[in-house]
Amino acid sequence: MLSKKDLTDIANKIRNVPNFPKEGINFKDITPVLSDIEIFRKAVKQMAAPFMNSNIHIVVGIESRGFIFGVPIADCLNCGFVPVRKPGKLPCDTESVSYELEYGKDSLEIHKDAIEEGQNILIVDDLLATGGTAEATCKLISKSKGNIVGFTVMIELEFLLGREKLNQYNVHSLVKY
Repeated sequence: MLSKKDLTDIANKIRNVPNFPKEGINFKDITPVLSDIEIFRKAVKQMAAPFMNSNIHIVVGIESRGFIFGVPIADCLNCGFVPVRKPGKLPCDTESVSYELEYGKDSLEIHKDAIEEGQNILIVDDLLATGGTAEATCKLISKSKGNIVGFTVMIELEFLLGREKLNQYNVHSLVKY
């Protein structure tokens, strides 16, 4: 586990961007974390740490920033990586699930052959907000009969209550707002 100072260093690298992408939103920009290799490595290690002894078979990364953290976390856990993408981005047969957005619907897809029945799955994303994409990803993995061990995210926006949609899972976040 990282020290309190390491977690503070990670949190201090996250930039607040007011009124982006629209008025009233305070966007949490992770690009300064990504551009500092030492801080990025600390974040990856901290995100993987709670799952080191969980016999993870596959890390599932949610499009798109879940890919950035998912691959090095899979490396830390000595397992494979599988992307969950928006419709039409995966080249082979897919499973799909729709989910509600604030104003409309969206969908996510996974290759039908990406997860074998009973495999232990860790889901990775950069941010947990309302939990809509995380919940949809759980449904995709359930269709594949994978065993969801938990979630790991760098940032959790607690006031949006996304964790409540995932209360049956182990949810780990580094920085909470």
